Amino acid sequence: MREDKRSIRQQQIEDAAYEVLEAKGYGGTSMLGIAKRARASNETLYNWYGDKQGLFQALVTRNAEEVKEHLKAELETDHDAISILGTLGPKLLDLLTGDRAVALNRAAAADSSGELGATLSKAGREAVFPLLEQVLLRARDEGALTFDNTAQAVALYLDLLIGDQQIRRVIGRLPSPSKAFCQDRSERAVRHLCHLLG
Repeated sequence: MREDKRSIRQQQIEDAAYEVLEAKGYGGTSMLGIAKRARASNETLYNWYGDKQGLFQALVTRNAEEVKEHLKAELETDHDAISILGTLGPKLLDLLTGDRAVALNRAAAADSSGELGATLSKAGREAVFPLLEQVLLRARDEGALTFDNTAQAVALYLDLLIGDQQIRRVIGRLPSPSKAFCQDRSERAVRHLCHLLG
C-alpha cells in the first residue's frame, strides 16, 4: 500500500477507534469493533498496531505529536525560553482539553485495568515532560527563572497553565475552550511563573 493511501487509511481507522471508544468505553472497545466501524479487516489492525493497547498508544502519540514536534523544533532554535513557553502554552492547553484528549481521559478513568491510563501517561505526559524540562532549564540559564528542582518547576508551570481545566472538561462541566481563551490563559501562566520563580 502506498504511503499516502496507508496514512489516509490509518486516519480512518483511528477516527473509527474514537467513535467506538466514545460509544462503548475502553473495556467495551475491541479491535474487531473498530475494524467493522472503519470497514477494515481485523488482520490489518493487528498488522499495523499489534493489539488494542498498541492502537490506543498510536492514538495518544498522534494526539500529542504537534506539541512534541513544536517543542523539539523550538529547542533547536536560539529563541528565549519564555517566548517558547508563550507559543507552546496555547497548543498544549488545546491538546489537553480537546475532544480527543477528553475522550481518551474519560475512557482511561473507566478502565479498571489501568492499561489505557498507563498508555496515556507514557505516550503523552512522559514524552512531553522531558522537553518541558529542557525549556525551563534554558529559562534558568538565561536568568529568567530561578529554581532548584526542575521537575517541580515544570509541575508548577503545568498547574498554572492547566489547573482544573482538563478535569472539568472530562466531567462535562466546561465547553471546549476557544483559541482566545487558550492564548489568554497561556500568557497568564507565563506571567505568574515569572513572578513566582523570577
